[in-house]
Amino acid sequence: MRLVSFLRNGRAGYGVAKDGGIVELGGRLDAPDLRTLLARGMQDEARALSARLAADFPLTEVRLMPVIPEPSKIICVGINYVAHAAEAGRTVGRHPVIFHRFADTLIGAGQPLLRPRVSEQFDYEGELAVVIGKGGRHIAPGDAMSHVAGYTIFNDASVRDWQFHTHQYGMGKNFAASGPLGPWMVTADEIADYRKLELRTYVNGEQVQEGRLDELAFDIPHLIAYVSQALPWNPGDILATGTPSGIGFKRTPPLLLKQGDSVRIEVTQIGELVNPVMDE
Repeated sequence: MRLVSFLRNGRAGYGVAKDGGIVELGGRLDAPDLRTLLARGMQDEARALSARLAADFPLTEVRLMPVIPEPSKIICVGINYVAHAAEAGRTVGRHPVIFHRFADTLIGAGQPLLRPRVSEQFDYEGELAVVIGKGGRHIAPGDAMSHVAGYTIFNDASVRDWQFHTHQYGMGKNFAASGPLGPWMVTADEIADYRKLELRTYVNGEQVQEGRLDELAFDIPHLIAYVSQALPWNPGDILATGTPSGIGFKRTPPLLLKQGDSVRIEVTQIGELVNPVMDE
């Protein structure tokens, strides 16, 4: 099942992407939005309803929003592929590198990434993102996957010079309209083994990144468990698992994003996330 959040005729809604259209769930289920649906554990009701209904309108009639428009937190992981650590001149440590994003940096599929006016060092980072379904704290690694509602695609677009203003690089990760998330969430029951997923990033049709999820230095159960020792996970929270090697500012010559570019991130079994680039 592919769950989406969208705007149509100025009204926010959510539903299931099916046959090139959307089965709207808002008004049919006792949940005003997708995050509430996850919190109430209503995925089975959504699946049953969408299976017996035809699409209400085509995907082309909506503006896709971030699949969870307002997650309570977005936890990002840096240096989580060994090859990416090597290209960045880093080594993988004993603990994951954790930083945070704000919800108002997120945009949906098809919406423009804004290269900020204060920098020309705007970079791409294709990632698999995990959507939390069941909240909790002090989660054991062996139980962690039961907290996963599904998977989506994330572009952790980064403003590199601002990222390295200080050793705390969160500012370069939190510019407006720099975090595409979507286009939809594929529910966990459809992904038998996330480690077999493959990720590729393309800029203007040229492949620039490739990675498999079995290459993560810290796997998804470890990350969920680790963060849960400090903070409770909430339904709809996002875990961005890190990017493989091939980022733009470490290429020779650097490949940094400019107006008119297009970034496409593909993840097998999930789909593709495409966003144009515009100057702020």
